[in-house]
Amino acid sequence: MNYQFQWNVVLSGEYLDWIIKGLVVTCQISAVSLFFALVIGTALAVMRLTRFKPFVWFTVAYTEFFRNTPLLVQIFFWYFGSDGLLPRPLLVWLYERDFEFAAGVIALTVYTSAFIAEEIRSGINSIPKNQLEASRACGLSFVQAMRYVILPQAFRIIIPPLISQSLNLIKNSSLCMTIGVAELTYMARQIESYSFRGFEAFTINMMIYLAISLLVSLAINQYNKHFLRMAG
Repeated sequence: MNYQFQWNVVLSGEYLDWIIKGLVVTCQISAVSLFFALVIGTALAVMRLTRFKPFVWFTVAYTEFFRNTPLLVQIFFWYFGSDGLLPRPLLVWLYERDFEFAAGVIALTVYTSAFIAEEIRSGINSIPKNQLEASRACGLSFVQAMRYVILPQAFRIIIPPLISQSLNLIKNSSLCMTIGVAELTYMARQIESYSFRGFEAFTINMMIYLAISLLVSLAINQYNKHFLRMAG
């Protein structure tokens, strides 16, 4: 091979700025999507455990549909099909700002929330049922019992799988490049197009994702050690 590696081309000047900007966008779209996914996932998990059958049917359909369809298809669906789903004033407002970013957030949110809902439901089911019954006997409503008694314990148990879902979301955000979101992988593709240094650009791209994954794995291991010490 006569290929001459030129890492300094990618790690300096405008191309380095592109990588940094792409990393910032990746962090932004991941953080916003994770926040909404946690909120929606929590609501779905609680609705799944109610005795109101329409809520149960809706949550089952939601989780099964979004967990069993490809994320890339969902991204295209929200990007190209939003005209038929979202109110016109909201669409105009999004188009005036960053519609690609918004479509990516919606797709990542609904996809990840389906997985998070199941994780939270598993955590709730691990709590003894008599705690909910005792809370109701003390005068708390179902929602209050979930908020103040059950969910705090459930979240403590499911922190590791939630961190894993967060990591999956960060990696899945790279698919948003297909609709023009200028995240990390999009910027690496841009660098390759302008400099023909695809190997260097995507190697750095992979190293950044690897660093994020290792940091998250370290956080999981530290939490597990702390949790085991507390349990002991």
